[in-house]
Amino acid sequence: MRTFPLPLIALAFVAGCTVGPDYAGPPELPGNLTAAGMFHRQGDTASLARAPIAAWWETLADPALTALVQQALRASPTLAAAQAKLQGARAGLARQQADGMPKASAQALYLHTHTPSDLLGGTTETSTDSDFVNIGFDAAWEADLFGGHRRAVEAAGAQAEASRYDLGDAQISLAAEVARAYVGLRSAQERHRLTLRSIGLLEEMLALSRQRQSAGTAPAIALTPLLGQLATAQADEAELATEVEGYLDQLCLLTGQVPGSLDTSLGSDAPVPLPPAEVAVGDPAQLLRHRPDIRVAERTLAAATAQIGVREADKFPRVSLRGLVGLGGNGLAALTHVGNTVALGTPSLSWTFLDFGRVTAAVDQATAERDAAEAQYRATVLKALYEAENALSHFGGQRRQLARVATAEAAAAEAVDLTRQRATRGTASRLDLLDAERHQTQALIATAQATAALTLDYVVLQKSLGLGWSETQATAQAL
Repeated sequence: MRTFPLPLIALAFVAGCTVGPDYAGPPELPGNLTAAGMFHRQGDTASLARAPIAAWWETLADPALTALVQQALRASPTLAAAQAKLQGARAGLARQQADGMPKASAQALYLHTHTPSDLLGGTTETSTDSDFVNIGFDAAWEADLFGGHRRAVEAAGAQAEASRYDLGDAQISLAAEVARAYVGLRSAQERHRLTLRSIGLLEEMLALSRQRQSAGTAPAIALTPLLGQLATAQADEAELATEVEGYLDQLCLLTGQVPGSLDTSLGSDAPVPLPPAEVAVGDPAQLLRHRPDIRVAERTLAAATAQIGVREADKFPRVSLRGLVGLGGNGLAALTHVGNTVALGTPSLSWTFLDFGRVTAAVDQATAERDAAEAQYRATVLKALYEAENALSHFGGQRRQLARVATAEAAAAEAVDLTRQRATRGTASRLDLLDAERHQTQALIATAQATAALTLDYVVLQKSLGLGWSETQATAQAL
């Protein structure tokens, strides 16, 4: 029967000890948050027939928008900064893991001494020369008896994962910003075109009114409203032209290009892309699993929990082992003799037993930080649910608003047709027809605004659902 020294048994037992609380996952949420199986504000604006896709911008069926988002995901400096942060976090994890391994170093020493004969007390007529050579290796290792290092590695790993989800969050925000700017550009271009048309109609109406005034068939006061409307339209046109340039430059910024780079490719008018008839939104449970900001909060909570163990380990002794092996003597020939080998191994123990409560205070601080991280996790979940519900509500409301605006546009178009028929019969003037066309143009501008608002609400909805990233994409971009 083999026996083992009691100190070795104790060391093996303690080596398996890891102080501090074990992370058991995020806190449970109230059952009513996810029990319904669907969003409260979902209404008839979405469909659960299919799961939402990450590349939601493709559902808008606009090749120019898809190309811009892809360019931004490849070349955005903001995304590059998030990628660098992730790489730094991974390097920090690797360094923390390496800190638990033995450390070894080597050194070599060569010493030559020359002693003049005068310093030898006159016992010899010649000076003395001697050489000393030494080669040594030393190693040190601190035993992780109470798991402080293991907890530090655990915390660093959770922080690295949080950085990976931060990258996903940056991808979501970037795709949404590109889509917002693109929709804003197309809306501004459409409204600019319609405003130029309105200016042309007002100028023709003003010319006809002046002719009628000169002929004495219209009072001078009839010109005043037209002059005011024309000035307003001209001011709107100048503002919209500036707005178009601003959106073009914003898209350059988001895609990592210098201002003016997109003036040619995006300078021509194009319609505002419309959301699909059915929008898949999933359910709250999918939202909680997919939104990267929630996963960042969860990983931050895991890291904060592990940090308690790091601080707890400071309460206990530290045991380290150090070894030294050296070979040396007078001259290089001494390195060939094993008898000139020196070996030394020694354990050391350090224990700060009197610190006036510093370690206890550090543990309390880490515990408070864990509690704060848990509260932040709950707040992040509630915020995510609020944003999704609010986005669904706005999207549904804007769909109804667009339907009403479209009805008004159809009525304005019908009024133009009726006025044209009357003008053909001679019961309506050219001025009446121009005024009807101007009202139709205003209705078209309102439709363009409502269409853009609907698509922007769709973009906000996709962002609130945590769409626009995937774990495989985030990992691949960080490598």
